[in-house]
Amino acid sequence: MEAQTLGADPTPIPDTTPLMQVKGLQRSFYGVRALTDASFDVAQGTSTALIGPNGAGKTTAFNCISGVIPPEAGSVHFAGTDITGLTPDRINAHGVVRTFQIARGFPTLTVLETLLLHGDDQPGERMLTALFSPAQARRRETELVERAHGVAKRLKLDHVIGNLTDALSGGQKKLLEIGRALMAQPRMILLDEPVAGVNPTLSGEIAERIQQLNEEDDLTFLIVEHDMDIVAQICNPVVVMAEGRTLMQGSFEDIAADRRVQDAYLGKRG
Repeated sequence: MEAQTLGADPTPIPDTTPLMQVKGLQRSFYGVRALTDASFDVAQGTSTALIGPNGAGKTTAFNCISGVIPPEAGSVHFAGTDITGLTPDRINAHGVVRTFQIARGFPTLTVLETLLLHGDDQPGERMLTALFSPAQARRRETELVERAHGVAKRLKLDHVIGNLTDALSGGQKKLLEIGRALMAQPRMILLDEPVAGVNPTLSGEIAERIQQLNEEDDLTFLIVEHDMDIVAQICNPVVVMAEGRTLMQGSFEDIAADRRVQDAYLGKRG
């Protein structure tokens, strides 16, 4: 009779490696330092806010992370892969998609056409596939149409899916920006001021959609936002930047009570 090992199996150690690690990003423009040391982590499944006063370096950090501009020093790792300095399309291929504060698009396209434009892996765009495997291209187009309708429904844009994007309200355009990102099936979305310039009712709706995607789909967000009510509602943790460097990272309650954060926003007190 073989001897048996007594006791329970050892408990597996969870992987605590952040989904994204940003370390020591630096960037200057015409001799003026915009980033001196942007360093923070983004954990899988979180909605992490990136906040700070005007000129703190938030947008420059976003641009360096998403490949719009390369950093002069530092690194960005996503899911264990170094994506520092890659072009935006290659970063998108790794699962990181970025939206913009001012919704971009083609005013003469409908909501459906805009969503389809950003679907990944479209074989019909490749000449040989279109010529010799039209059935494959049609199948993929059908899949993308189904996905686009699903995305529009989740964002409550299904009732305007046939409308031109130029006819949408400001809030609907913001939701379409999120939908555009979702069509690429990302693991992480970088949201640049998702409620800027939107009326309070639609701001709340946009926040609800982001929270729903985060909780139900385990989709990770890094969000630059100035509306502190929205940050408090949907973001944890919060990263604070000031003068091109990371000041601190913690819960909204922690950062709101921190003297350094208060000084950065309100000016140092005597």
